Amino acid sequence: MLKMVRRWTCLEWRNEEESSVNCIFILSIKEELPDRYQVWVKLAKNLPTLVEEGQFREEAEQLPELSIDELQGYKEQRLAHLALSVITMGYVWQDRNVLPRNIAVPFWNLSEKLGLPPIMVYADCVLANWKKKDPLGNMDTLFAFPGGDCSKGFFLVSLLVEKAAASAMKVIPDIFEAVKKKNSESLKESLQSVASSVYEAYKTFQLVHVYLFSLFCFSWKNCSLLPKGLIYEGVSEIPKEFAGGSAAQSSIMQCFDALLGIQHTTENDEKSAKYLEEMRNYMPSPHKIFLEAVASHSSVRDFVSSSDDIQLKKAYNECVKALVHIRNYHLQVVNKYIISPSSKQDSEKGQKSSDDEVKGTGGTNLLIFLRSVRDTTKRALLEES
Repeated sequence: MLKMVRRWTCLEWRNEEESSVNCIFILSIKEELPDRYQVWVKLAKNLPTLVEEGQFREEAEQLPELSIDELQGYKEQRLAHLALSVITMGYVWQDRNVLPRNIAVPFWNLSEKLGLPPIMVYADCVLANWKKKDPLGNMDTLFAFPGGDCSKGFFLVSLLVEKAAASAMKVIPDIFEAVKKKNSESLKESLQSVASSVYEAYKTFQLVHVYLFSLFCFSWKNCSLLPKGLIYEGVSEIPKEFAGGSAAQSSIMQCFDALLGIQHTTENDEKSAKYLEEMRNYMPSPHKIFLEAVASHSSVRDFVSSSDDIQLKKAYNECVKALVHIRNYHLQVVNKYIISPSSKQDSEKGQKSSDDEVKGTGGTNLLIFLRSVRDTTKRALLEES
């Protein structure tokens, strides 16, 4: 099992001029597809302008229906999935409950091949939706949504959060080795490295300011606009329900929970834990396998809790506290930029609404879910005396 974890902590991408690990989950993909598929990339890139001009739906319906058989290699397939997910979100957003077969069939087939759902997921809009803008390493998104710099900024900040947190992944094999050999000093050092990375992710997360584009990143599961789901023409006449891209689909954050043995099930609430488990099905297959390997192998919490080493418990608790900071800030951002504007809008229309009824892009009751995950993370803190 330790060999499996070491294998999955290898890089998905590496800057040849750097020897350090950048990120194991971020994927550097191509910017163009083979000629016959380039129509997908072109339409996805033009989405903001075409939506503004009211021409996007017409352009999307004129796309040829293409077989995915000539897409070569994982990175090419992931770029195609990203482009088709952008097109799908743009099309469905314009009051459509049927995705035409020229988009639905290749998107469905490609999703099955990649082990991803046929909707825009976090691995699309954040982990793969970036490119280097210049030799200095500044980044830009491959595809943008209406909202201009606001949408770009959110995706790129989310990417940087992942990058900051992912530097901790390389010490996971060392953590398991330390537990196996009962080496408290080595474990303490590795846990301090994890805490430092998570705190760095927290600092980066504070760059997030607005969610003006959130309508484009929605769900057709538990969604009032599509109560029965979306019909994928040429695939099924029965509507299908899928959750939209969500931070709950972040492989890295779930990895920290698995590593530290943080359980999100309580006596009164199993929904949050079940939702997080479900979100693993929205991750790329290698990420899901990695998570399962970490979760099945981790005995870190048991080892630390049974130890008399107070400094070791403090090192463990610093990791947990860092996660609490991130989740608490997430709640603050959601309150400020989603809940408050939504309540104000309802009030102006003379409508009554409950904050707990506001849905996230993944289709959950947003505040209830975020509070639950934050609180169960807090409860994972160990007594240090």
